Amino acid sequence: MDLFTIPSPSSLWTTVRLGGAFNVACSFAALWAFVKVLGMLRWRVKTTQLLGPPRTSLVYGVSRDLATSQDSAAIYERWATEHGVVYMIPSVLGQTRVVLCDPRAIAHFYARETRTYVQTPLSLALLEASVGKGLLWAQGETHKRQRKALTPAFSNAAIRKLTSVFYDSAYKVKGKWDTAIESSKDGDAVIEVQNCLDTVGIAGFSHDFGSLDGKPASVTEVFDTFGSNQKASAVNEVFILLASAFPIILKIPTKRQNLFKKLSVTMEQISNELLIRSRREKDVNIGERGQENSIIGLLIKSEGQDTEFHMSEEEVMAQMKVLLLAGYETTSSESWALIELSQHPDVQTRLREELLAFGPDPTYDQLKANLPYLDAIVHEILRLHPPVPEITRIAAADDVIPLSDPVRTASGNMTDSISIAKGTLITVSIAAINRSSTIWGPHAKEFKPDRWLTEDGISGKAKEVQGHRHLLTFVDGPKTCLGKDFAIMEFKTVLSVLVKNFVFEMRDGPDTPVEAARGILPRPRVVGEDGTGVPLRIRRYE
Repeated sequence: MDLFTIPSPSSLWTTVRLGGAFNVACSFAALWAFVKVLGMLRWRVKTTQLLGPPRTSLVYGVSRDLATSQDSAAIYERWATEHGVVYMIPSVLGQTRVVLCDPRAIAHFYARETRTYVQTPLSLALLEASVGKGLLWAQGETHKRQRKALTPAFSNAAIRKLTSVFYDSAYKVKGKWDTAIESSKDGDAVIEVQNCLDTVGIAGFSHDFGSLDGKPASVTEVFDTFGSNQKASAVNEVFILLASAFPIILKIPTKRQNLFKKLSVTMEQISNELLIRSRREKDVNIGERGQENSIIGLLIKSEGQDTEFHMSEEEVMAQMKVLLLAGYETTSSESWALIELSQHPDVQTRLREELLAFGPDPTYDQLKANLPYLDAIVHEILRLHPPVPEITRIAAADDVIPLSDPVRTASGNMTDSISIAKGTLITVSIAAINRSSTIWGPHAKEFKPDRWLTEDGISGKAKEVQGHRHLLTFVDGPKTCLGKDFAIMEFKTVLSVLVKNFVFEMRDGPDTPVEAARGILPRPRVVGEDGTGVPLRIRRYE
């Protein structure tokens, strides 16, 4: 056998070609690494280096600690106490996030959202996959155009017309609960309360999703699947954490990604059906409730307008998906309210007395101005239990953020402003600010509606927070929640009817532990219950 074989021309070419491909790949890898190093050096020079907690994981930084905690807001608040009102935390795969806990810094941040501070690539990918390119996804001029087109649907006049629809939905809940109590021999019934999608279903879309009648609704079934398997949720947390560094990971067909696709398809089918029906009703000017009582009717108007605020069919579809998602997730506020009232019977009694003393069902204007204790309870729930607990954005340009209180930098110097380089990740913990003892005083963690009724109930520091009633629940700036007044009016209407007619108790006593279950967004759950179960013992008020 020859030890030295002369290679053929074709094998030589293959070797050269493979070697060339390898060299090209190495060159691209080296160039990528060089660009990354340059970016890191620029970031370190352009961004004020701040104090912060040490990483607890080489891979996740402190992100997994936050993701798995039942109270990440308390962690953010503790770090603010230890490191200052703005600080840095190590994140996934060497990333760093700047956390803002200073009211002036947060106001500056929100005022520049959609332009200087924009959605992260991960957020954009998740939003597009689930609800499309609607108002939550849009930024800059696209966001401005969509928001202006939608604004009439959430005006005071539009919501005033919808108040009767909110009452219809609330009385439908009452009727179902009356039936359950009548069939019980004890004069009360244990009822799973977290099931109120009909309110936004009727008000937003002139569509009854049937959840109050016990009929299965495809969209609620998909919503409920998120967070129902806590082991799967833990795996998904790791998946999402890694996707924050490499959004391409979202292309992997995991069980959760398949759920997102199913959710999007289901919402699109419902939206298509509603669009077709609403266009038909618009053409013939008929319909059970009439176009004026449906948000979708106002969306269709924007679709037909030949103005700069025109919305395409795709954008209208995306807005409808957003409303479906918002309607499902914001009912968590009503569930939290019934939980807090069950745990604080004195507050529940006082609210009922106010409602009964008022007399008949209050009108839209009376709900806004004439029931101070109802208003106080609603805003205390929104303070303690914001549906969206935190947000993260990425800087699209260099910026300087002013502070109301100076902080010590990593080099030991004091500063009253921080420099932010393009590409920096910025986090605001809405829940931490809403419950901060520094901002809201020593009783910040307690359910105390009376704080909203006295002049000195809200501290001076809390008054520095810019947002609806000094809360970040509806955020602030250009991205302030457009449906804020809709959500509050729906909340007040449903709560007034239910508390006036029923007495609520925790099934297993007032000290029953409640946790936040991880779904698309956090929702309350009695510890030990499946999914997002909130069983309450309910009896009629006699």
